[in-house]
Amino acid sequence: MSDATSLYRRFRPGRFSELRGQDHIVRALQGAVASNKVHHAYLFSGPRGTGKTTTARILAKALNCENPNEGDACNECASCVAITQGRSLDVLELDSASNNGVDAIRDLTANAWQTSPGHWKVYILDEVHQLSKSASAALLKTLEEPPSRVVFVLATTDPHKVIPTIRSRTQHLEFRLLNGETLNDLLEEVQKAAGLGVEDGTIAAAVRLGKGSARDALSALDQLVATGESSASEPVFEELFSSLVANEAGDAIRALARLQHDGWDPEQLAESFAAQVRQVFLLLVAADVASAVNDEATRLSAWGQQLGLAKTVRILETVGRSMREMKSAPDKIAMLEVAMVRLTRPDLDNDVAALAERLTKLERGVSAAPAPAPAPAPTLSKIGSNSATPAMRPSAPVTAKAVAPAAVEQVAPPQEPTPTPAPASTSVTGANVTLDDIKSRFESKVMGTLPKGSQLFLKTTKVVAFAAGTLTLSLENSSFMQNTERVAPGLRKALEHEFKTNFQLNWVVGEGVAPVAQAPAPAPVAVEEDEELVFESEVVESVQIANGAEHLITSIFPNATEV
Repeated sequence: MSDATSLYRRFRPGRFSELRGQDHIVRALQGAVASNKVHHAYLFSGPRGTGKTTTARILAKALNCENPNEGDACNECASCVAITQGRSLDVLELDSASNNGVDAIRDLTANAWQTSPGHWKVYILDEVHQLSKSASAALLKTLEEPPSRVVFVLATTDPHKVIPTIRSRTQHLEFRLLNGETLNDLLEEVQKAAGLGVEDGTIAAAVRLGKGSARDALSALDQLVATGESSASEPVFEELFSSLVANEAGDAIRALARLQHDGWDPEQLAESFAAQVRQVFLLLVAADVASAVNDEATRLSAWGQQLGLAKTVRILETVGRSMREMKSAPDKIAMLEVAMVRLTRPDLDNDVAALAERLTKLERGVSAAPAPAPAPAPTLSKIGSNSATPAMRPSAPVTAKAVAPAAVEQVAPPQEPTPTPAPASTSVTGANVTLDDIKSRFESKVMGTLPKGSQLFLKTTKVVAFAAGTLTLSLENSSFMQNTERVAPGLRKALEHEFKTNFQLNWVVGEGVAPVAQAPAPAPVAVEEDEELVFESEVVESVQIANGAEHLITSIFPNATEV
């Protein structure tokens, strides 16, 4: 053949041993030929460009080869050469897409009963799912009672469209897409055999464009060699990736504008970008499944490490939504621009994934901050002493941060009362509600009744005070204050339902989980004349003793000191 012939035709496999990425098919067919147990009808299904028709021709060669070797054709005898050149009387190919009528199938089946020069007659029907109902019925009759020494090979990309009665009378073999490494090796061998002398970047671009199809990859390599540019067939998204990593909305919009100025259609941009982000996702989760290889895999892996898995998934979901919205949008590029702004400005996105990304970023900042110095251990006075109870030293007051004006309900920070023991009843209502009750039931019972988005937001808050029907919650960051208006109504209803009393909410901004205002330390409570318990620390809590536990300790261990 002349050099003008396309690469996928010049380098089409001629033997089972030359097939790539379909080892399960090779084992089944070559073994059947070697053992003389060939089925009368096969159904080859799989994506386009994976070798269905080529394998059918190789099967025909192996069945009629004059010098077979372990079930494989020699590809050199007169029969093999005739089949390769398409002039063999033993092989008849029919395109079912253009010959889908009953007359074409009747002529084919009538010819099947006639003899031929070779050992076997092989009929290859491509795109068999496009046969009409009457044509399928005519073919079915021959498949039920096939002539001897006749093999039917039915090829299709949509096996579910082939009528069940035909599928049941064939041996179904499924072809698979080739992985990136297999395609890369194939293209390397082809370019060396053809003397193309292309760079590794061109090979990688052809592999990416092939998307698992050997024929598409070879066609892409043909195109890249003709244009001389490896980037001519696909947009370059380096600037867009960089803007997403840096969360720069303006840079993302400018990157899209430059790509559109270069002539790329918005839908094509979205599809190509989603394909690259998918490779980033696969390299992060299951690198062996990704089709990116060599420098391309290294480049996309680097972007994946900078973006992180959570944001990569969010990019895929957001760009996917924009692709659906483009179909009915008057200005398609606007949909992609809005998607980029949402991805670079999580505060503008109400999606739960955007909130999760903001929380992840906040957690990273908290974990990177230096840990505070540990508080000194509390000192205890001697138990059982007859001396007067010393005055409790108050801790240093905690400075309160200013309350942001966006809070839903602003009240002065309440003074936290001295907690009292809860009543014996498990039901707490009305005036019996205490801060400890709210804390113990806030996450387990109150939050569980709220929507997922509200639960995710409230996990960043801390219940710090409750007085006069007002519950004070501390936020970790002032940027969360804008979300309180959306969460507050549902939270208030959930609290009132759980505790059977009215609630007002006060949102404050504090550092970490520290309360915004610290109530003065209460005076110590003496339980008995011979017992005292004094705690000294940064935050002082007085606990009323309701039983004689200390008295029992001093009776057993007189003059003991608790350490």
